[in-house]
Amino acid sequence: MTGARKEAGGGRQRTTPKVQRWTDLIASLLRHTFPIPFDQIAREVPGYATGAQPESVKRTFERDKKDLLRFGVPLETRLDEDGEPTLYTIRKQGFYLPYLALLTPERAPSAPRHGHVAMYGYHSLAKLAFEPDELAAVADAATRVRQLGDPALMAEAESAMRKLAYDLPVGATAPGADAPRVVGPKARPGAGVLEALDAALRDRKAVTFDYRAMESGQEARRTVEPYGLFYLHGHWYLAACDRERQALRNFRLSRIANVARVSTREATPDYEIPSAFRLREHARSRQAWELGDGDATEAVVEFVRGTGAAMAAARLGEALPSGADRDSVEFPARRAFRVRRLDAFARWLLSFAGDARPVAPQSLVDTYADQIARTRALYERGAT
Repeated sequence: MTGARKEAGGGRQRTTPKVQRWTDLIASLLRHTFPIPFDQIAREVPGYATGAQPESVKRTFERDKKDLLRFGVPLETRLDEDGEPTLYTIRKQGFYLPYLALLTPERAPSAPRHGHVAMYGYHSLAKLAFEPDELAAVADAATRVRQLGDPALMAEAESAMRKLAYDLPVGATAPGADAPRVVGPKARPGAGVLEALDAALRDRKAVTFDYRAMESGQEARRTVEPYGLFYLHGHWYLAACDRERQALRNFRLSRIANVARVSTREATPDYEIPSAFRLREHARSRQAWELGDGDATEAVVEFVRGTGAAMAAARLGEALPSGADRDSVEFPARRAFRVRRLDAFARWLLSFAGDARPVAPQSLVDTYADQIARTRALYERGAT
């Protein structure tokens, strides 16, 4: 058990000072209806009344606050009368789960009776009742999420079902016998990779890791400043500034291993994310051929016919010096693209069935021709 250790000569476990401090801090904040200042918290939490310097106690509190937020405790900082962020509280509606019940023809759901409870306990909680078919749908959905293979989603699904199972009848949250099986992607992030990168991102800590390049398959140590995590085309990616190249790169998490922080100083961030960076816009604009980790190559494509698909694709590229602008494309037209994965880009061009053909570089032309030959061979074998 994290945060606990066995007492000498016995099998029982004793809570460590940090866990006890967290528990006392949560209890202190939940005890009050309104936000309270740190001075009052320090008086009510025994772990802060140790005779240490006030600055040291406040640093300990800030670390505890960060840890609790990471665990999902909705600890909030509020403004005081002077507009300063000096007050703290925990929203009870965000901290306590609603009381769960299963609707059956025999009885309506009711909360357990614990006497007259005015403010605390089950009587103060919202009530959430499931019809049997609704609960079955939730259990089947959780099973599908687990089967996707994403470690973060699996952990969230397991946590949610444990909470459901605590209040509901035994077996109520078990998936149906005929629940479909979802086959996840072959390449999955290694254990702990997503969690380590997510923690580094929240703390603004630079990380180093081993990365296997998409194009060459060679592995190298990379040092990056994480900007964000996004899910695209069935894979998790890390958007980060590569310190060696001083450029924004996208790294597929399934190709990352041995993540470690560059600095062990937890109190201070290692970098700042540029104010102009927007993860949603960055991820939304990505094509599969833009997601490599290497330097971009300029690819020239000739669009032969002005079909709707070809016109939309042409506008993703840039006009050549002698060509038209981005929004006015006259066919046939040549456009330039910044490509990091030639194989993915060639497959994309192949989907236009001859309406888009690569012109340069020669390596792209060769890759495109090879994919046509291999595709034709598959169909010829099928015909025989």
